[in-house]
Amino acid sequence: MLTHLSIRDVVIVDKLDVDFAAGLCVLTGETGAGKSIVLDSLGLALGGRADASLIRSGADKLTVTASFELARKHPAFVLLAAQDIALEDEIVLRRVVGADGRSRAFINDQPVSVGLLRDVGALLVEVHGQFETHGLLDPTTHIAALDAYRRVKSRDGADAACASAWETWRKAAAALKTAQDTLSSALAEEESLRHHVTELSTLAPKLGEETELAGTRAVLRHGEQIMKAMTEARAVISENTDVEAALRGALTRINRVSGQAGGRLDTLCQALDRAAIEAGEALRELDRVWADFDADPAALERAEERLFALKAAARKHSCTVDELAGVLETLKARLAAVDGGAENVKRLAATERSARMGFDQTAQVLSVARQEAARMLDKLVAKELAPLKLDKATFRTVVSPKPEAAWNETGLDRVTFEISTNPGLPPGPLDKIASGGELARFMLALKVVLAGSQERAALIFDEVDAGISGATANAVGERLSRLAKNVQVIVVTHAPQVAARGDNHWRVSKATRAGQTTTKVEHLTTAARREEIARMLAGEKITDEARAAADSLLSGPLS
Repeated sequence: MLTHLSIRDVVIVDKLDVDFAAGLCVLTGETGAGKSIVLDSLGLALGGRADASLIRSGADKLTVTASFELARKHPAFVLLAAQDIALEDEIVLRRVVGADGRSRAFINDQPVSVGLLRDVGALLVEVHGQFETHGLLDPTTHIAALDAYRRVKSRDGADAACASAWETWRKAAAALKTAQDTLSSALAEEESLRHHVTELSTLAPKLGEETELAGTRAVLRHGEQIMKAMTEARAVISENTDVEAALRGALTRINRVSGQAGGRLDTLCQALDRAAIEAGEALRELDRVWADFDADPAALERAEERLFALKAAARKHSCTVDELAGVLETLKARLAAVDGGAENVKRLAATERSARMGFDQTAQVLSVARQEAARMLDKLVAKELAPLKLDKATFRTVVSPKPEAAWNETGLDRVTFEISTNPGLPPGPLDKIASGGELARFMLALKVVLAGSQERAALIFDEVDAGISGATANAVGERLSRLAKNVQVIVVTHAPQVAARGDNHWRVSKATRAGQTTTKVEHLTTAARREEIARMLAGEKITDEARAAADSLLSGPLS
């Protein structure tokens, strides 16, 4: 509920603070006292259009702050959490408008856009008046209102089941679309894919092959020089003697006398032995390399052709030579998608059809439940119209099918509330058919029936009693009182029958001090309330008869 409204420098208000309470909150006062300023100020805090002309003369800015207390499950908290707004025990909306017309918005003292302020405000307060109405006058809200009413009355889970079935169908349809797009793309390039796969499969690239080929190529390009060097080395070693045999012979001779040398020849024997071994290994390795070395020009040509083919393929596929093997695997996978894609699309299409059928069946169940709830709602609203001097009017809830392109998680239906104020005239949209006073009373009747299913923190009715009196005004007051048992209701009224129903009563008045006119709002005591209602009955001169009538209204039972 709205707990506090703080207004600074708005029109003729210099400083005003009002603490509101639960139940039916009544604001009364003479015409021109400033009741509309209070509501306009609240509208600014809720994200309404800013106008520098609202700033009080002599001030450089205006400020309006509205504080709300509500359950943490309220949608406003969900919206704020999604926007990373600090959550506290209450929601405080603040609007500042400067002399240049620019405005700033704050929620819980955190700067926000005016758009977000407006979105949050729409979740908190619904205003119904002769010239401005929100909430249920927006046809897009009607389906949610009907569903909320249906859930309270039937407590079924049809809308949750429908939303779940929609999500299942949406995912199945998205998977099918992706598979179809993939298959279509693959089919369009199937011939090219098969050519590339054949070409790369024939080439059979291997990881690291480029480096290996480059090294081989470098060696083969110097083959003649390498062969000549090895031949000359072999000749140098063997032209005079067999080095290994010579070392073995020397070792044999030293070994014969090493025993008489007292160990002094041991190191020499070991060195000769190692030298003989190394010389033998060197000669054998030289012979092996010489025998294995291929200086054939054809081998060089083959290596170069292979290297050039790999590099050409890499350029063709915009990758490195080492990445060619991976490219081949990717192309094979895409080709496999062509070969198996049609079957996959067929399987996903069957899943999508099943999901669509499931959604359609679930949505049809929800549609039937809505039709039943609509009939109940229409009957109950009809009962409320006659006492509100709308006995010639009719109200109906139209549940009609949406085009398939507009289907969503809410199902197959479009819901609109329509009225006809005179017999013989076709029903039409609420805001197009009814006059200001009729519209406010229509909304009151609808809100009374929907009580308990709506999530607004507060409802505001601005002069809902316009053009009525007597029994009709009493009926309006009685319905406002009933409505206020489920939600805070703030009503601006000139009808004493309505004012007498209030749980709390504030009087708006003007006062002139030091040549300046200001508006004040005071919470009335029991005695002051009696006087205010007597004034509303009698006018400027309050009589004893008016006071007695006020007492009767204040003590009278609900009709």
